[in-house]
Amino acid sequence: VCSKRVVAARRTAGTRSIVWVGKGITYDTGGLALKSKDGMCGMKSDMDGSAAVFGAFVAAVQRPLDVDLHAVLCIAENAIGPGALRNDDIIHMYSGKTVEINNTDAEGRLVLADGVAYAARHLGPHCILDMATLTGAQSANTGKRVGSLLANDEDWEARAVAAGKGSGDLVYPLIYMPETLMPEFDSEVADMRNSVTNRQNAQASCAGHFIEAHLKAVGYTGAWLHVDMAGPATDGTGGSRLATGWGVAFLLQLLERST
Repeated sequence: VCSKRVVAARRTAGTRSIVWVGKGITYDTGGLALKSKDGMCGMKSDMDGSAAVFGAFVAAVQRPLDVDLHAVLCIAENAIGPGALRNDDIIHMYSGKTVEINNTDAEGRLVLADGVAYAARHLGPHCILDMATLTGAQSANTGKRVGSLLANDEDWEARAVAAGKGSGDLVYPLIYMPETLMPEFDSEVADMRNSVTNRQNAQASCAGHFIEAHLKAVGYTGAWLHVDMAGPATDGTGGSRLATGWGVAFLLQLLERST
């Protein structure tokens, strides 16, 4: 957790707190649900969400802030070993929820769920934004150059879209329908599963709602934004897997529109 709080001389009763939460899977093999040899290549970029959050945080704190700004980096490796999660495991999350693992290659939402729950409990946020290379379905929704945005607040959603246009790191809203999409995670043995039943049912939105469920579990009622940047995070030109730095400018632009 990295934090910069508003100095005493600038604090007011209305000083707000913003938390950025980044997925930082330093390498994603898929775990015991192992990726193919080709599908695994480039998975060192599965930490691009945390990289963008950290890069934007470092830039933001170079100047005086009118909000308390926190960066929560969810760092882990998804690999095979004696302690690796198995499909059929049931784990206890930081939010208090139990999760049945039905896909060890859906690991990013697990670390993000803990990250946002921690932020909600300990950092007094008015807005939480999580950013991640979360789903392959993101590119099917908004393409390789535009991030997918899921938001529980229309005002913040509009600010995020405007920040995307202002920064060049474009985002476009996904459907927000937890009441119809959360049943995809129904489990007979836990509060929820970690992967959907039907991969054709708004999968990118579902993944975001999984994270949101853990915010609701700790009683958080503030604004929440989820940015899936799986496509824009890497170049993709001619098969390139080089990182683009997508997300840094977007976060800084959104911060300007939040103060």
